[in-house]
Amino acid sequence: MARDYYGTLGVSQDATPEELKRAYRKLARELHPDVNPDEQAQARFREVTAAYEVLSDPQKRKIVDLGGDPLGGGAGGGGGRMGDPFGGAGFGLGDIMDAFFGAATGGGGGRGPRSRVQPGSDALLRMELTLEDCLTGVSREITVDTAVLCDQCQGGGCAPGTKPQQCDTCHGRGEIQSVQRSFLGQVVTARPCPVCRGYGEVIPDPCQQCSGDGRIRARRTITVQIPAGVADGMRVRLASQGEVGPGGGPAGDLYVEVDELPHDTFEREGANLHGTLRIPVTTAALGAVLQLKTLDGTEELRIDPGTQPNTELVLTGRGMPKLRSSGRVDGRGDMYVHLQVEVPTKLDPKQADLLRELAALRGEEEPELASTNGRGHGGLFSRLRSNRR
Repeated sequence: MARDYYGTLGVSQDATPEELKRAYRKLARELHPDVNPDEQAQARFREVTAAYEVLSDPQKRKIVDLGGDPLGGGAGGGGGRMGDPFGGAGFGLGDIMDAFFGAATGGGGGRGPRSRVQPGSDALLRMELTLEDCLTGVSREITVDTAVLCDQCQGGGCAPGTKPQQCDTCHGRGEIQSVQRSFLGQVVTARPCPVCRGYGEVIPDPCQQCSGDGRIRARRTITVQIPAGVADGMRVRLASQGEVGPGGGPAGDLYVEVDELPHDTFEREGANLHGTLRIPVTTAALGAVLQLKTLDGTEELRIDPGTQPNTELVLTGRGMPKLRSSGRVDGRGDMYVHLQVEVPTKLDPKQADLLRELAALRGEEEPELASTNGRGHGGLFSRLRSNRR
């Protein structure tokens, strides 16, 4: 004897799909195992779930209305395993969530046709910049080749004066269902319609310019503003300047990635700059005031008398702009000048005599080898001898 699926849900035989869904929601809230752990309530929940599965499917509901039982008398009132309220044939947790949160059943638990209008992809373009460009920021025109909206069909994909038609194969559902009988009962499977590719509609007369895609490829020129302080690898985002989506969907974003070229003088470290300045030994000894050429002008650099090799001088605030994630510039970094004292390698006789005279005036003696442990030569040489043994 066929089961009374309408009676299980407490609805009349002419109940609408929306009334079926409301009835199932109400009963599921009362009988769900997480709410009511009673065994009888769980058994009742399985019956209610199976009834909703059947009556929400137009094909299965026709069988019921003709006096049949589409579940074939499967065990547990729902064709599933006993004690597993989510294991019914062709009906799972996703269907229960659909019933609670209002997702469309698509005439049998499906998701319905998918939209032709899809969002577009992002695009990426690399731009070479000098260190000076990164310091000041630049405004440049760039040429991009992306998908743009078809100006003939405005994204609809149809020839002028025509419109899409409902697919005769899936009748607008976007999917085709098939019922197979297994040892678990009848299993309902769904796959995208091969004729309309899941859209639920077909374009009998596609646009000749875009072939029904709603977009075409075109080359265009846009202006990009590169802010001051950008660094190698950073990306500037141009909203909605990427690829237009299928069906004329919203365009993605265009990202311009900075490719910072090496500089002849300075090396960058974040917002700081490093440079090496070679000075003669006389300048290191006597001191001087030099005019140092920077990226955006000249800066006075004072070298104190007696400056030693590898001395580091800092010019505060003469580095790169500090670019925050918000795009705001907050001050500048520093410039580090590394002094390299150049000792002459070739001297003429007069220069050599002058240096000897300077050494005599300073009372300089012959250099001696100093111990690394501060105890004289014996400690260093004794270690060298012991190592030879």
